[in-house]
Amino acid sequence: MAFAVWLVLPVAVKSVARVSFFEMTAPIRVAASYVGDLQRFWALRLHSKDELIEAGRDMARINAQYSVSMQQNGELQAEVERLQALLKMPPIEGFRFEHARVVERDFSSWWQRMIIRKGSDYGIPLGAPVVYSGGVVGRVSEVHAYTSVVQLTSDPGLRIACVVDGDPRPISYQGAENQVFGAAKGVIEFVPLDIYASATMPKRLATSGLGGVYPPGLTIGRITHVEPSADGLFKTGEVELDPRLSELTEVTVLVPEGEK
Repeated sequence: MAFAVWLVLPVAVKSVARVSFFEMTAPIRVAASYVGDLQRFWALRLHSKDELIEAGRDMARINAQYSVSMQQNGELQAEVERLQALLKMPPIEGFRFEHARVVERDFSSWWQRMIIRKGSDYGIPLGAPVVYSGGVVGRVSEVHAYTSVVQLTSDPGLRIACVVDGDPRPISYQGAENQVFGAAKGVIEFVPLDIYASATMPKRLATSGLGGVYPPGLTIGRITHVEPSADGLFKTGEVELDPRLSELTEVTVLVPEGEK
């Protein structure tokens, strides 16, 4: 009976009910995430002094590498600004980096979405790109009071304008149907006929910057197979996504400058 009533309810009522239910259950998800962080903290406290000393040494080496990278990045940024001034080019729109913990992944749609621990309380906008150290994670598809839902690159509903590394011609990427806990993958279309890739000689797929969502140059995955499409005018192919997508605990939301 309840199911029949739900079917005849107006779409607006269903939407409000869905959002209300999400907001009511969000504190439980967030609390469980904080408890998990606390458990990991006390687990680390149980490590021996020798292990902590070794970890400290590794961290010091990583910090030194980051310090050098930051200096190089500052020099490159200054050179870019100098060239822009010489060529009278408009400045490239920037982003504010908003780091967020992953609350959970939806097991019913493992390769479609994840929930992060920041929402409108941190100014997260709808549609903002989400990245990590390996490249693109996806984009924000829902924003709630203090959580947000991220649509992953493996979701068949997500399309991205992209390019093959070293080739400026734009092609289209889309998430593929993925099995739960299986290797994540995607597909590409409108690939030029002179592009070749295989599992033994893969090619990097990166964002093109077209569409105004993702900045150019972010890694999406590796092209492991291409073949002529049915019309023979282009090629289609398969993209292998980074396996780290299934293990992410923290991501970064790129909030366009000017968004609050």
